[in-house]
Order: sequence, then C-alpha cells, then structure tokens
Amino acid sequence: MPKSNVEGVRLTDLIAPAFYPVYWDVKDGLHTYYDLYGGRGSTKSSFISLMLVMGIMEDPSSNAAVFRKVASTIGTSVYEQVLWAINALGVDELWKTTTNPYKATYKPTGQVILFRGLDKAKKLKSIKVAKGYIKFLWFEELDEFAGEEEIRSVQQSILRGGPCYTVFKSFNPPISRSNWANKYVLKPHRGAYRHKSCYLDVPVDWLGQQFIDDAEDLKQTNYRAYQHEYLGDAVGTGGEVFDNLEIRVLSDSEISTFDNIFMGIDWGWYPDPFHWSKMHYDGNRKILYIYDEMRCWKTSNAETWNRLVMQHGVTSQDLITADSAEKKSVGDYRDYGSLCRPAIKGPDSRRYSYKWLQSLKKIVIDPIRCPYSAQEFPEYEYERNEQDEIISGYPDGNDHGIDAVRYAMERYYKRKGQ
Repeated sequence: MPKSNVEGVRLTDLIAPAFYPVYWDVKDGLHTYYDLYGGRGSTKSSFISLMLVMGIMEDPSSNAAVFRKVASTIGTSVYEQVLWAINALGVDELWKTTTNPYKATYKPTGQVILFRGLDKAKKLKSIKVAKGYIKFLWFEELDEFAGEEEIRSVQQSILRGGPCYTVFKSFNPPISRSNWANKYVLKPHRGAYRHKSCYLDVPVDWLGQQFIDDAEDLKQTNYRAYQHEYLGDAVGTGGEVFDNLEIRVLSDSEISTFDNIFMGIDWGWYPDPFHWSKMHYDGNRKILYIYDEMRCWKTSNAETWNRLVMQHGVTSQDLITADSAEKKSVGDYRDYGSLCRPAIKGPDSRRYSYKWLQSLKKIVIDPIRCPYSAQEFPEYEYERNEQDEIISGYPDGNDHGIDAVRYAMERYYKRKGQ
C-alpha cells in the first residue's frame, strides 16, 4: 500500500488501487518514463500531481516542470491539479503558489514546480532553477503536442545535470488509431512503464453517482462513444479497414506451437520498401498471427535473401509468395535457392483478399517483432470524398506489410469456399 511522508495523511484515500503498482515503481526508481493513459475519471492526473508534490518534498535537490501545449490552458488544468494535491496532502502552509507566472514553491527549501506552455518551444532553453535540478517532468494531454520530436526536444533540453529523472506523460486516447500518441504507447520502449486505466478502476464514491449514471447512460445509448470516452479506447473514426485487430506481444512458447506457416514479400527499393512477413494461420478459429517481419530500403535482392536466412531462419524449403509484378526479383530468389513463387493475383483479387482478411475473427500482430505491421494495419483506412464521406475501395499506398500478408495467404483464401 502507498505510504505517505505527510503525517496524518492516508495515501490510500487519495490514490486509486489501480495505481499502486505505478506508485511503487516510481518510488523504487525502476523506470524513467511513465505513460499513463485512459478514459475520463481514471484519476491519472490526480495521481501524477500527488507524485510531483511528494517527490519534491522527499528529495531536496529536485524540482519539476509541467507542460501543456497551449499556455492559456495551464490555469484551469495542471495548475489547479497541483493545488488540489497540495491541499489533499494537507501541506498548504508549506507551499507558496503564484499565477503570474504559474509556479508552486516549497517554502522550506525553495524548490519549485514550474508550469509552461509549448506555444513557443524555443523559450524552453531559458528554464532554470535556483537550487538542484529538474527531476520531474509532466506532459499533460500528450496528444495535443506536435509529436515525439517535440517531446524529445523538451526532454533533451531539461533532463541534464541530475542523477535520475521521472517523466510522466498523460492523455485520453484520441478516437483515431493513427494519432501519434496512440501509436506512441503501442511502440515498445524499454525505459517506459505503460499504464492504462478508466473510471471502473476508481472507487465509486470518489467520482459520485452522477458520473457513474452518465457513463452507464452513454454505454446504453452509444457504446462506441462510451468505449472511447470512458474506457479510453482508440475505437477509430469509422473508416478503418480492419476492425478485427489484436496488437499484443506473443510469447516464445506460443510461437513454438505455430505450424501452419505462410510467408510473403512485397518488393521495393526506394521510397517504397522491401517487406517480408511471416505468419501462422489457425483455420479452425479463423485467427491469423503475424509474428515476424523484415523491412529495408535500397537493399539488393541478394542482400535481403541473405538477411532472411541469417537473421530470420528462412530456408530453401520455405515457400514464399511474392508480388508477381517483379518477375526478375522472383527469379533472383529462385536462383539463390529460395522456394519463391509469384502471386497469381487475377481480376478483383485485391478487393477479395482484403475482404477475406476482414472476415477473419482476429488478426493478431506482435508489435515488438513486427513494428511496421503493428502500425500499418490499424492506420489503414478507406478513402473519403470531398465531403469526408467514406467511399468503397482500398487505397494504394502505405500498405507494404498488408500486401506481403495478402500475397502469403493467397493460396489459402483462393480455395473454393473460402
């Protein structure tokens, strides 16, 4: 259970049980980055504000910087949240707070929590603290920032001169799966602790019955909106081609049971890449598992084949179905000893192959072994007209991993009755 350094305060009255593991991970210094996301009422922002205030009171060399993309939103969001944490911990007399500029100062030592907007990111170079270093960073509403590059720039400017750091990033997932923040939390990061939460993880009396009633009402009247707003799911804009995806890490023991193996290649040089995919198909349950891939640019056929053999264990006995548009590349692979054959394709085969993939109960993609596929499949959407209405047809472009999968599975879905 979380333990307070403030006499008379029980942190279990302030921190929801779902955040206990995160609390201890921060206290033990096991990670640098903490990416907290989820739906409304999950109390993630409350948790972070408590960790900042307590962290500064515990470490006399630490300071904090809190960021919103737009400076004008600070006063009604993160600043108010920190004021709540100070009050909830019962330490108001130990802190001095100002609004011009927004700042909270720990009076016994002069440590500070600074609040900044990134409207003009270049001003960050001027951030200084009189004592110690900035140990804590908090990016609230992560999806509102310009992207990973902007976040990295801030971190590179501030995370200097100290022995350890704690960086919080919090947001409610945008509805579009292609939003950079949604893609960010799916991308493997060794130094990051990812935590998703929603209102169901919070004691009912903390939120109030009206909040619960509103959530349940939306659940009954518009479940898709409920999933997005209250559960924190990136349900998509409605234009996604594949709504049967499951992005998760596959264990070695699970992969060791795969026996119905398929491989496909979409040829490319530059700017289009060469892409090879490997998958297992469970025909009884109609589940496709994509668990290995290789993508590269400006790489010769001889080199890609050598990499497949040396790095991915491909042998001359493995059947590979490749794009038939490059007959020379197929011939090269056969000369190298590969059991490579061109995709048959045929009239309307593109549309039919997509429909078959959409008809599967599930397409499971390992984001660590197959980062390109894990990004490409969720982002692939139907085309829209000038009125932003979805039109039929599958757009050509940014689908190299999908094409490799389509070619690999061709000999299966072309069977009569499939």
